[in-house]
Amino acid sequence: MNSLTFLIISVVVLWLGYRFYGTAFENFLGIDHTKKTPAHTKFDGVDYVPAKHWLILFGHHFSSIAGAGPIIGPVLAVTIWGWGPSIVIILLGTIFIGGIHDFGSLFLSMRNHGHSIPDISEEVISKKARIIFSWFVLLSLVVVMAVFLHLCTKTLIAEPRIVLPSLGLIPVALLVGVLIYRLRVNFAISTVIGLALLVALILMGEFIPVALPSGSAPLIWTVILLAYCFIASVLPVNILLQPRDYLASYLLFFGIAAGFLGILTTRPNFTIPVFIHWNNSKEGPLWPMLFVTIACGAISGFHSLISAGTTSKQIASEHDAKRIGYGAMVLEAVLAAIAIIAVAAGFKSVSELNASMASGGPIGAFGAGFGYITRFILGKYGTFIAIIFLNAFIFTTLDSATRISRYILQELFNTLDRYLATALIVLVGGWIALSGQWRMIWPIFGAANQLVAALTLIVMSSWLLSRRKHVKFTLVPAIFMLITSIGALGWQFGKFFQEGNWFLVVIDAGLVVLALAMLVEVRKWIWTLAGSKGKKKA
Repeated sequence: MNSLTFLIISVVVLWLGYRFYGTAFENFLGIDHTKKTPAHTKFDGVDYVPAKHWLILFGHHFSSIAGAGPIIGPVLAVTIWGWGPSIVIILLGTIFIGGIHDFGSLFLSMRNHGHSIPDISEEVISKKARIIFSWFVLLSLVVVMAVFLHLCTKTLIAEPRIVLPSLGLIPVALLVGVLIYRLRVNFAISTVIGLALLVALILMGEFIPVALPSGSAPLIWTVILLAYCFIASVLPVNILLQPRDYLASYLLFFGIAAGFLGILTTRPNFTIPVFIHWNNSKEGPLWPMLFVTIACGAISGFHSLISAGTTSKQIASEHDAKRIGYGAMVLEAVLAAIAIIAVAAGFKSVSELNASMASGGPIGAFGAGFGYITRFILGKYGTFIAIIFLNAFIFTTLDSATRISRYILQELFNTLDRYLATALIVLVGGWIALSGQWRMIWPIFGAANQLVAALTLIVMSSWLLSRRKHVKFTLVPAIFMLITSIGALGWQFGKFFQEGNWFLVVIDAGLVVLALAMLVEVRKWIWTLAGSKGKKKA
């Protein structure tokens, strides 16, 4: 397969999905352009703040859901099962599941005062469902935070040239936030100023690398990042988190554009087979394990936490919901397709790819492959640029996960203010990161993440039923994701049992029990709903 043909087909299919299926779902939901969003009705100047322009919120949302997921997942999947199954999952998953999941959860939160999906589950299912779901999501978010703390620290140590642009973007974002929201400077002018300063930081980073003593570097960087997470979580969202994520999104836009131009000029052919094998002794069978390996880029439960977390509290008009919720998912799928090309066509042979994976892992392999396909565009800086925009999105996922964790903790305990709630999240996340405890849980996180997606779609379907609406868009994806995530947990349960990893055996079984407990609550609610319908008819 030629990489250019592959990319064109992928983009066209995704555009058609956005244009027709996304629009059909938008019409089905009944988007009301005149209805005030929670950003206006609950404006508080801290969490509920309408974005000045939809592009600002798109940048925040896209940066938050992307992270390293649409890179790592597809790269691993290609090397395990081949590029054919990987792109099929990305295209079909994005159009029929991921886009519906992200857009639907944003809409659901908008129509429920900007509350999180776990919180909404109390209204549409039961209080017990809300408590179960909330604690599960909160623990998942803290683990995500710990993992991304580790990844970000590791990247800052391994590549000192990205320190200045990574940390320097924070004061630049503060400046842009003040310019746009406090000084009322023109949106376009503020953007140009921010991007010019970001380019200057990247150039400075090339000539002024910042390296800390190897022995103390992990602790120092972790403490710095935790301090940033705390500040980003408690400051008004439009002053730091929103403009930082918005500016960071331009790094990815640039990376995608460079990838397009690189593929257009080099047009390399794939060296990785379209299909490798059905079953991998270490990673498992194609179904269900491919569906939990490729999460971001196709369907990811984490996305619903962003849609119904920070994004729903900032969206200024329901008119923007489709292009932010569904559109960002489509663009993420484009990034995942480029990641496939980077490893399937960015190496001269399979052995060269395997050597890169062995030395640098999936991120290193992507950087090397991206550098190869963009060599005529970016020269020797292709790999460096790839690492910069990847780290920018790791930062974004980190600060968004902290803020959303604070939201959910405050929903669980109404008496907690944002400072104490954030401090608790930061302390627990920092302990998990520094102690390495996340390594024990991480092998099961992919299935847990997809279980969140399944439960979100179930809550969405329940809400639609309560409004006497059809569930044709949400119920089939909900059932498919529930069966898939439980199937993945079942396969992993057998693997952990054989390995004697009793800790993960217990966690695995607990997740299955969680899913079944939620289903019991849903069944009770459906019976109650059916009973109320019967009484009305009588």
